[in-house]
This record gives sequence, structure tokens and C-alpha cells, in this order.
Amino acid sequence: MKHLTQHGFSLIAIAVILSALLFEGCSNEQERSSKPNVVIVFLDDLGYGDFSSYGHPTINTPVIDRLAREGQRWTSFYTAASVCTPSRGALMTGRLPVRNGLAGERSSHGVFFPYSTGGIPQSEITIAEILKEEGYKTAAIGKWHLGHLPKYLPTRHGFDSYFGIPFSNDMDAVAEWSLATVLTPPHPEYWDIPLMRDEETIERPVNQRTITQRYTEEAVKFISANRKNPFFLYLAHTMPHTPLFAGEKFIGTSKRGLYGDVVNEIDWSVGEIISTIEELGLDEKTLFVLTSDNGPWLSMLENGGSAGLLREGKGTTWEGGMRVPAIFWWPGVISSKVVSDIGSTLDILPTVAGFVGADLPSDHILDGYDLGPILLGRQPSPRKGMYFYRRQELYAVRKGPFKAHFVTSDAFANDAVREEHDPPLLFNLEHDPSERYNVAKQHPEVIEEIWAMVLEHRTKIKIVESEVAKYPKQL
Repeated sequence: MKHLTQHGFSLIAIAVILSALLFEGCSNEQERSSKPNVVIVFLDDLGYGDFSSYGHPTINTPVIDRLAREGQRWTSFYTAASVCTPSRGALMTGRLPVRNGLAGERSSHGVFFPYSTGGIPQSEITIAEILKEEGYKTAAIGKWHLGHLPKYLPTRHGFDSYFGIPFSNDMDAVAEWSLATVLTPPHPEYWDIPLMRDEETIERPVNQRTITQRYTEEAVKFISANRKNPFFLYLAHTMPHTPLFAGEKFIGTSKRGLYGDVVNEIDWSVGEIISTIEELGLDEKTLFVLTSDNGPWLSMLENGGSAGLLREGKGTTWEGGMRVPAIFWWPGVISSKVVSDIGSTLDILPTVAGFVGADLPSDHILDGYDLGPILLGRQPSPRKGMYFYRRQELYAVRKGPFKAHFVTSDAFANDAVREEHDPPLLFNLEHDPSERYNVAKQHPEVIEEIWAMVLEHRTKIKIVESEVAKYPKQL
């Protein structure tokens, strides 16, 4: 009897251990399956006013407008720079470009060119690297612009695969550049742009008339192939950066002309991705984010976008240069509303990490906040201000509704038109989003508060060597 009892206890102990192991396995599997998929669609030079849901009268974006209704449409959302390279680096790392080496020097270029020798440092930690550690499949599709040499490509920074172009679509010009070359119906052969798969060039020059469609097809394939795995898709569309190219079936579809045709095709692309997500039953498991890298390229005239009622555009630290559309969509999870709180592309990395349950890098200072609580409808945005850099210099600061400009300059202008302001210009963005009425004299206390922010910020910032400034000096 004693022997049978001991044997019984042994069997019970084994059963308990097996049950515990099985429970742990199920728990791990449940935890894995509960991790949301993440899709970020990043547009190039699309302005604050270029979607119909953001007020454009002749561009029709029904799919994007639907996401804006069902999800959250943010009206005070900022990029961390007003040009491509530093903006993209900030999104990828959650860090201001002056911290990660992707801000240009005052006398250097502001972005990478085909002859640049720098790129995103290996020491930086990207969203893709964080998610890969959590078991995610990762893909980058589209424009990279964080360095074209092998060690800087997406496949070296957390992405399992890459399909796209390594820099802007107006670089490596073969034809003699002129505004007319860019603005009249262009030919893809004018620019010797490489299309890459992983680290190999597969087409050069890329046929830019088909590029939006091909990006979309790659995105749909990736989502379908990874329907049973948590995945991260970063789709950085080449368009609507000038020169503009639209697919054949979209030519002439918009009252806004070629620019509108291009945005129509982007709306179609978003529709293909959302349809795939819904057909696979992944909509309640997928966080979808749509935004732009900076404001519109106004010097491209009708081939550039619109900042709506905001002042100026790409290349400036005025609102039109850095305030962009932003839509967050996750059915059944994200509460539907229009958000006027402040947010930034800097916040995307910590927000994604929060939803996934991933640890943030402990040895990197982040400049972003976890927007999870406001996306879930629980709390206001934790972001109360924004720092506006042009290359490595702080030009402006926002605190609550007020924005102070210490330095202003035209887009892409030299120092001859750079203007310092003492006292700084001050605008109440809630009353005056067009930054027309300087209220510095009426609010000296606000200027003092913003100066205090600047002084504290400078104690926490270490400006690192610029990777963007690395190129043959004879150029």
C-alpha cells in the first residue's frame, strides 16, 4: 500500500510537471500570437493638406479617409526633421537626428546622396531590431535613404528582407537637371535609380511608373506569407516625391492633376494592404500607422503638395515643414477620434515597443513617448512639446499651444537669408496655426518658460558626428 501510494505520488508529480510544461508552452504560444502585427506606411513629401480627410478639396482618398474615421486622425503630429534622411532616422530609432548622426552639418548636405560615404550607425537600434528580438518577421519596402553602402542597408539593421530604392528618386540624374525636366512629364530614364532586392541591384534605372504598384505587390506577398507569424512591415513609398510618376491606370484620375493621380495610387495601395489584412482576419491583430516624412516640396509648384493652412513646407521649421498627417488604425483596440494632442514620429518606436511588450534600449536616450494610453482612450498624450532642428541647430520649440522661433530661414536657402530672433517669435498654434501673428510681447512669461526648456534640453543633448557630412570633399 505504501509502495502504491509513493508510486501514485510519483505519477501525480510527473503529471504536474508535464502540465506545467504544457501550460508554459501554451502560455508562450498565446503570448506570441497576441503580439500585434505592425505596418508603417511612410510617405515622401506628402503635405498636411493632401488628403481629403485633412481638407484637400480635389484630392479624393476614400480608403485613407475610412481609416481616419475608424481609427485616430491626429492634427498636431510632427516629424523630427523637414527633410528625408534625418526624418527617417528619427522614425527608425526614436531619437533626434542630432543624437544618431543623421543630422547634416550647417555647411554640408542635409541628406544622403549616391556619393555619400556615411549612413545609419551600427550602434543605433531600430524598430526592426527590437521586433526581431521578439520573434517578428521584418521587411522594408520602398525608399530607405539611410545610407546605400552595404553596412547601412535595411538587411544590416534588423530587416529580414528589402525591396526598394536606396535614396531619393531625383538623384543620380542622367539628363541635365532643370526645373522643366522635373515638372514636365518626366521619363524614368532621366534618373539612374537602382531598384534593390536585399543587397543586390535588380534593375537600373528602375521604371518609376510601376514602382508604387510593385511596392504594393511586395507588401501583399509579405503579409500573406507571414499570416501566422507576428510581422513588421515598413513600407516607405517613393511618392509623392518629385519627379512624379503614376501607374498607367491612375493617369488622369484626379482633378488635382499628376500630383493628385499619384496620391490616388497611394490610396489604392493602402486599400490593397488593408484588404489583405482584413481578408486574412488580421485586422484586429494589426497596428497600422500612416504618416509622412516631412511637409510638401513647395518649390516644385503644381508637382509639389500642400500644407493646407500651415506656413511654408519641406526644408523649413515652420509648421508646414514638420507637421504632417498621421492616422493610427487598429480595429477593436484603438478608439476612434480626432486627436489634437501633440505627437511625433519619434513616438512610434516606444509606442510599438509598449504594445509588443518589448524592452526599450537601456543604453540609448530616446526622445519619444509611448502613445499607447491615448491610442487606447485612457489618457492624454504624454508629449507636451516638440524641438524643431534644422540640421544640427535648434531653430524652434513648441510648449503646449505656443511655439517660439529662435531662428528662421527659407527652404534650402543659404545663410544669407537666415534670420535670428531676439526675442524669439512666438505663435499660439491653437489660435494661429498659420503662424501669422507674433504674440511675443503679450506673453513674456511663455518665452521664459520655453527658454528654460531650451536650457534643460541642451544639458541632455550631445551632438554626435554627422554621418550626412561624410562625402568626398571635392564635391
